[in-house]
Amino acid sequence: MSPTVAKIAEISRRIVATFVVSALGIIGGAAILVPDVSVFQSALLAGFASCAQVVERIARASLDGNLTAEEIDDAFGFDDSDTEDDQA
Repeated sequence: MSPTVAKIAEISRRIVATFVVSALGIIGGAAILVPDVSVFQSALLAGFASCAQVVERIARASLDGNLTAEEIDDAFGFDDSDTEDDQA
C-alpha cells in the first residue's frame, strides 16, 4: 500500500471514530435539552460538526502540500504527552 493510500485510510478510520464518539456523547442529553429535535438528528449534528472541525484542521495543515503524522494527530486533538507520563 502506498504511503498516500495508507494516510487516507488512517484519516478515514479516525474520522469515523470521531463521528461515533461525538454522536454517542450527545445522545443522553439531547432528549432532555431539546425535546423537539429527535435524538437521531442531534447525534448526526454532533457527529458532523466534530468531523467538520477535524477536516478543516487537516485541510489547513495540508496547505503547504505536505501532511505529516504529527499534523494529523494535532488535527484530531491527540496529545502524546499523556502517553509519555504513563511510560515514565
